Amino acid sequence: MAAPNAITPRQLSRLIGTPQSPVLIDIRTDPDFEDDPHLIPGAVRYAYTDIIGISQFISDKPSVVICQKGRKLSQGVVSWLQAEGHQAEYLEGGMFAWCDMEGALCVPHSAMPSAIEGGTLWVTRHRPKIDRIACPWLIRRFVDARARFLFVAPSEIEGVAEHFGAAPFDVKGAQWGHRGDKCTFDAMLDGFNLHSVALDRMAAVIRAADTNCHDQSPEAAGLLALSVGLSRQYRDDQQQLTAGLSLYEALYRWARDGFEETHDWPAGHLQ
Repeated sequence: MAAPNAITPRQLSRLIGTPQSPVLIDIRTDPDFEDDPHLIPGAVRYAYTDIIGISQFISDKPSVVICQKGRKLSQGVVSWLQAEGHQAEYLEGGMFAWCDMEGALCVPHSAMPSAIEGGTLWVTRHRPKIDRIACPWLIRRFVDARARFLFVAPSEIEGVAEHFGAAPFDVKGAQWGHRGDKCTFDAMLDGFNLHSVALDRMAAVIRAADTNCHDQSPEAAGLLALSVGLSRQYRDDQQQLTAGLSLYEALYRWARDGFEETHDWPAGHLQ
């Protein structure tokens, strides 16, 4: 059993990717991080001495503090944060325990685009449908919760990327784009090392819907129908993104926990 102010890797893994995920603060020292330059999905790096910065960043949200072994650094920072009135826990066993867990996801720091004004900045074509909402969901849930997304005319993507430092995605020729019969969501699972049973199951549905290969996934036609319906409801791409993210929250929980469930009218229900 974890200590009262600790959370186990398995407990944390059940929260990551959901709206209930805490703010993750990686306080490993630079030498420790250089030995293993990977992050738990969604984690943000801070110096363990920057209590004020950490406190301001987590605000009133629950947080989990991560050091290499889950000992003095994370326990000290958590205790300090609790003394300041924050809801904070440390990761039991630290990064070592996380990496030892079967199926642990670790995002390579080298894959992360540079932060712009506090978070990563991305640009893609306007009027999103499937990939261009699925990818923002993946980024905000598993890469950078502070990420922002710009939707512009296709002809302006290159210029916006150059002038604002945004990373293009779901654009022909971009690093984050279609490759063969795989879609941009697949490319991000590869690039951020985010392959899991649930995310791969999601990817199969998204790929089939985005490439019009509905025979590859029975759920694809439904995802396309809902995506087109959403696009008809909103003129503002940011409003559509906000609404569409909830669709992928549900798809993730289906892929993780509910994919075997079926539904039919109960036999003998009507007399």
